[in-house]
Amino acid sequence: MGCLHSKTTHLHLSPDDPSSLPDTHKPDSANGDQAELEAQAPVFKEYSLDELRKATNGFSSECIVSESGEKAPNVVYRGKLDNNRLVAVKRFSKQSWPDAQQFVQVEAVGVGKLRHKRLVNLVGCCAEGDERLLVAEYMPNDTLSKHLFHWDKKPLPWEMRVRVAYYIAQALDHCNIENRKIYHDLNAYRVLFDEDGDPRLSTFGLMKNSRDGKSYSTNLAYTPPEFLRTGRVIPESVIYSYGTVLLDLLSGKHIPPSHALDLIREKNVLLLMDSSLEGQYVNDDATKLVELASKCLQSEARDRGDIKFLLTVVAPLQKQKEAASHVLMGLPRNTVVVPTMLSPLGKACARMDLTAVHDILLKTGYKDEEGAENELSFQEWTQQVQDMLNTKKFGDIAFRDKDFKNAIEYYSKQLSLREEPSPT
Repeated sequence: MGCLHSKTTHLHLSPDDPSSLPDTHKPDSANGDQAELEAQAPVFKEYSLDELRKATNGFSSECIVSESGEKAPNVVYRGKLDNNRLVAVKRFSKQSWPDAQQFVQVEAVGVGKLRHKRLVNLVGCCAEGDERLLVAEYMPNDTLSKHLFHWDKKPLPWEMRVRVAYYIAQALDHCNIENRKIYHDLNAYRVLFDEDGDPRLSTFGLMKNSRDGKSYSTNLAYTPPEFLRTGRVIPESVIYSYGTVLLDLLSGKHIPPSHALDLIREKNVLLLMDSSLEGQYVNDDATKLVELASKCLQSEARDRGDIKFLLTVVAPLQKQKEAASHVLMGLPRNTVVVPTMLSPLGKACARMDLTAVHDILLKTGYKDEEGAENELSFQEWTQQVQDMLNTKKFGDIAFRDKDFKNAIEYYSKQLSLREEPSPT
């Protein structure tokens, strides 16, 4: 633990020399664990526009996922289907996919066939009129960007950062096996955490570049050199982007690759590391990740290595394999509170704003339950019934006068006097 001293020659990273690669890791598929890794995601289907409109409360701005990393006009909404399944709905601009058949049959269905527990699986799509929408599993525990750059209580632990690097390499490896070798704009927003705290790679980045979209963000400092030169994305571009994510994990902030490479060449690696970790990492492990990032960020695509190479370097760095992700991150398992779509009255009740409740009830024609006395006029007028009616009246008077303390006391007393509570 403590200070990090790096020698860039410490780890000989040569994908062409098998003797230089650690043999301690075999891909999960080689160990017969592929079936275990495949996610139990629902079957891919086409949704109607009405279904998705209902799920997102009419594409309400209140359902927009602010941490999605998507820029207008492409927006991601949180949605809830009729079967109560939570989903993420990505809505493209009207001109993003002019050809509905290309969008559905070629792109969405193709990506929808991928199923893996390291992916945020695509579960559906919609192409009606000018609308083009993708539907994916909902990840309730935010993005890597949130946990790295905007954390509240504690920084993302070192072991969790290494796990992110490993799991995302696994996800990319599975995509390669399924002949989906191009991933557009891999960054910290594309990594999301599920209900167990496990990091997953969004499948939205597997969709080909649309007419009015960009394969990479407008920040040219993080864009693969070959894309700047030719405007084309190649499999090695994904390796470069993976290197930028490694920089994020190491530093806890956005560092331009050129600046990071300068620090590495000048042996100033300590300046690259996230100070909030306070040295809580093994120096040799950090050095290996730094050198891997350096290799991924080489200007020549052929010098970067491939996905299998990433796995051989990152897999041996897993030191707490048995520790659950939600434990490492300090998250309560399966108890993530998902915001509910509430009416104005529901929102006022949720925040216990009695003044707002009062105003809403008056605007909607609240009448103090007029007629309640007549409904009871045929009952036997015992003292108990009379007390109940008087209590309700006093409560109504206090409520009209916004004397909420006394109103609550009277209404509470009324509830204790009658077997059938009134709507009030």
